Amino acid sequence: MSMLDLMKMRRSRYSLTDRLPVPAAEVEKLVAECLKQAPSAFNSQSARVVLVLADGHKKLWHIVLESLRPLVPADKFGETEKKIKSFAAAFGTILFLEDEAVVRSLQEKFPTYKEHFPAWSQQSGGMLQFAVWTALAEKGIGASLQHYNPLIDEEVARVFHLPKSWKLLAQMPFGEPFAEPEEKTFLPLSQRLRVEW
Repeated sequence: MSMLDLMKMRRSRYSLTDRLPVPAAEVEKLVAECLKQAPSAFNSQSARVVLVLADGHKKLWHIVLESLRPLVPADKFGETEKKIKSFAAAFGTILFLEDEAVVRSLQEKFPTYKEHFPAWSQQSGGMLQFAVWTALAEKGIGASLQHYNPLIDEEVARVFHLPKSWKLLAQMPFGEPFAEPEEKTFLPLSQRLRVEW
């Protein structure tokens, strides 16, 4: 399959089960290889990943749910709870983080580019997330990318014993999909692509 074919397979999948079409160890190897191969500015390798499974996975989504409870009006909380429980019903979650200590060290070492390193770090993180998401899709594993940070950052760091310099960027619940995603629509490319000669 070509890279473009794989990119087309990568979709936001919300209807997930707590099963996988491959052994969990294969997912760990896949994530590790993506982490190793994803590009980063100055080869900084500042991305960090925590693969949260079993009880840890359930704990994570409990943290999200309880963090949202005081913020969402009671009459609307049912929908929020349903959504969070759908993520908790998946097999596991991949936490994507960035080691800010690495970013700071690059800022000190290369002051000319100091203001750019945080953005470059975010871009590297995005490339890693896309790589993992696409690789999961190739194995028949569904996933979506969620962003409940910074709301959950402090409690997630405490529960999972994360270093202070690791900044949470995104959460990716994953599992075996049981429903097709909605049809994807596209803006006209004439609005998004220009070719200059």
